[in-house]
Amino acid sequence: MKKITFLTRLKEEGKILLIDPSDEIKESYFKKSAGSLKSAKILLENGQIEDAVPMAYYSMYNMLTALLYKAGIKCENHSASIIILKELFGIENSRIMSAKTERVDKQYYVDFKITKEEVWNLIKSAEQFNSTLYDFIDKLTTKQASEYKKEFEDSFKLDIGG
Repeated sequence: MKKITFLTRLKEEGKILLIDPSDEIKESYFKKSAGSLKSAKILLENGQIEDAVPMAYYSMYNMLTALLYKAGIKCENHSASIIILKELFGIENSRIMSAKTERVDKQYYVDFKITKEEVWNLIKSAEQFNSTLYDFIDKLTTKQASEYKKEFEDSFKLDIGG
């Protein structure tokens, strides 16, 4: 119930909208995801370990955003998007949740230690997560995407907007 309240509040604030699905926007997020992952690897290879962490996370988040646009959901909140991934689509979200925590720690705090190996593992986790989502999106039919959107609308009592 707490998750639904959180999502409903975001809807009321205009941070979650049901929209027309967009393959064009989905494709743009695929590209952003690939670019972020490439940047993470380049940063890691050049000794910018802490800067690689957010890029690995954003690679995952951009892939998740591609899925949402495929289904006709626009969500401007990272935590809500991650909840929707599991609650609506039934896809395990622990990898992206962990990556989000790491991103916040590395971007906003200075009292941490991180190794090249830990960042490399995060990048590998991002690759696996992205592959799982890409396969899911690739197999998602227009009819199935529409059914997810309808289920989301019904579950969270969201009005069509945007």
